[in-house]
Amino acid sequence: MKLYIKFMVSLRCKMMVKDELAKLGLHYVNVDLGMVDILENITQVQHDSLKTNLAMSGLELLDDKKSVLIERVKNVIIEMVHYSDELPKVNYSEYISKKLSYDYTYLSNLFSEVKGITIQHYIIMHKIERVKELLLYEELNLTEISYLMQYSSVAHLSNQFKKVTGLSPSFYKMMKKKRVANLEGI
Repeated sequence: MKLYIKFMVSLRCKMMVKDELAKLGLHYVNVDLGMVDILENITQVQHDSLKTNLAMSGLELLDDKKSVLIERVKNVIIEMVHYSDELPKVNYSEYISKKLSYDYTYLSNLFSEVKGITIQHYIIMHKIERVKELLLYEELNLTEISYLMQYSSVAHLSNQFKKVTGLSPSFYKMMKKKRVANLEGI
């Protein structure tokens, strides 16, 4: 039996879900990408208890099939952009479609209908968030970040960054440095 739980792809969230399943005596095969494979059928009492306990931890047990699929799309994108060492070499549409075993057009239409933005826009927003992180780490220069995030050029990355944040990458980095310096009293 599969359960769908809204949670970020992080070790902490996975551990919270596993702990809640263990409390209810439920055995799982896999906890990944907001989806849990449980070996046994879950009773209504266990379902309600799991839903309540997860909610207290800030997690959500999803029952609506559309919501479940949207969360799976979001989790694939978040994992792809934030937790992979390298973005996939194939088109994002192919990657998402293959990962979820659904036609991309169907996923795209459903996502747009429910979230009010396209999957592509959601990917761009997360890529820019990742670029912000990489800029602040100061381990890579903008050219290296552009390559890592699979932008065709630094100019393309800069244009997209400015479109999303209203700032150039260099101005954003400078602003963050000033803010940190002010907080540290320098």
